[in-house]
Amino acid sequence: MLTVLAKKFWNWYEKHSQTNTIVAAGLFVLQLVHLYWLTTDVVFLKIFGQSSFFDAGHLVNVIIALIDYTEIPALISVSLVYIHSLKKHGNNSKDWLYLVFLNSQWFHIFWITDEIVVESFLTASWHPVLIWGAILIDYLELPVIVETVKRASRIIGSQKH
Repeated sequence: MLTVLAKKFWNWYEKHSQTNTIVAAGLFVLQLVHLYWLTTDVVFLKIFGQSSFFDAGHLVNVIIALIDYTEIPALISVSLVYIHSLKKHGNNSKDWLYLVFLNSQWFHIFWITDEIVVESFLTASWHPVLIWGAILIDYLELPVIVETVKRASRIIGSQKH
């Protein structure tokens, strides 16, 4: 039963892989908003000691929080892009590396949340190596975002011709 469902899913995915890649890239690009906040409000605070380089109002903070909730669908949809690529093209070390970078985010999401990072920086309640490690995990998304956007751009470019 499970194999039949998996086969149906992958058949559907293959049929709509271009659209799925474009949607996944769009969802993933939203994470740049979160990374901008992380850099300007958390990292720069720790490095430069300034209260904040990111002075957003309440509405902007709510929007950032909502965007942060798109991380889980982004991780799932982008993981499917790279799993599909591995299924279609065989073992590719780059696809495996991106899957590792991408799925290390689960560790970060469930282990150290952004709130813990901010609080720990302010109170020194966690070891700095753990906090910087959690932050660096967030930045592992960047090469995957770039590659996924490249894939989506190639698809969009090929559809115009």
